[in-house]
Amino acid sequence: MSTGCVKKRKLSREGEAAMKLHPAGAFDNSAKKYDHISALPLASAMGAEIAGVQVRNIDDRTFAEIEDALFRHGMIFFRAQDMDLSDLERFTQRFGEFGTDAYTKGLPGHPHVQQVVKEADQKTKLIFGGDWHTDSPFLERPPSISLLLGVDIPPYGGDTMWANTRLAFHYLSDTMKAMLRPLRVYMTARDVIGFIAEQSAGHAEKTLGSSVVNLDEKPMIEGWHHPLVRVHPATGEEALYVDQTYALGIEGLSEREAEPLLAFLREHITQPAFTCRLRWQKNTLTLWDNRICLHHAFNDHDGFRREMVRTTVRGEVPAARQR
Repeated sequence: MSTGCVKKRKLSREGEAAMKLHPAGAFDNSAKKYDHISALPLASAMGAEIAGVQVRNIDDRTFAEIEDALFRHGMIFFRAQDMDLSDLERFTQRFGEFGTDAYTKGLPGHPHVQQVVKEADQKTKLIFGGDWHTDSPFLERPPSISLLLGVDIPPYGGDTMWANTRLAFHYLSDTMKAMLRPLRVYMTARDVIGFIAEQSAGHAEKTLGSSVVNLDEKPMIEGWHHPLVRVHPATGEEALYVDQTYALGIEGLSEREAEPLLAFLREHITQPAFTCRLRWQKNTLTLWDNRICLHHAFNDHDGFRREMVRTTVRGEVPAARQR
């Protein structure tokens, strides 16, 4: 083999390592044709804007199309929504009963609506949602769907990214898929609670960013074991259930054995090819399906206030594919 061929192969391998993955063939985030909504894909991996809809005024047929679009695209968003907190609550309950929020008690008169805020003068290493995660997987029944409404948005910064865990699972080898399917991942809020305690030392209240939190720490730290590969109850699709924030072990494996596998999966899921990114506007409403994606809020807006309100839908006990 010539030296030129060797150098070319070496450069190719280095390029692959830098890119990690630049896949093709399985990306289908195209929009379906609906009768009552229009879906505008955000990226090839996932995400779509739903246009021409005020969610506070929808009928059952429109809602059915919105739900279908959510399951198809993983994350959907609506611009310029004219809605108050009661409208947000009613829309949330179309998907099911309210989920449990482990961090806050909600707003006065709206206990299922959580305020997520970072004040302009607040400087912190971690904000609410400021690492790749799925919502509250340390619960026995984690939230299935999360909704977030933009109230006060920075002129720039404060974006949110999502990563498609269905697509990430698809691009693993068959051998890796078979190895992962029987495993159960340990989800715990241990590290988050430790950070909150450190950040709040010497203060009367515990905070995450500028959000005051009320924690029942024991069950959050005890956490839960869930299938590392979970099946979506509506579509039957498999997706990885691993994140950077809460996935801290694998049942039956030592920490030394589990951590390299978890580190590989975290990096695999969150590589750019599998992501989309949303630039918020005031009154943008976003929904995502925690069973098939991770999300990450950016802490890059010091000097600007960012306020959101959030609700969640109670999910099922995560299940694996029947063997």
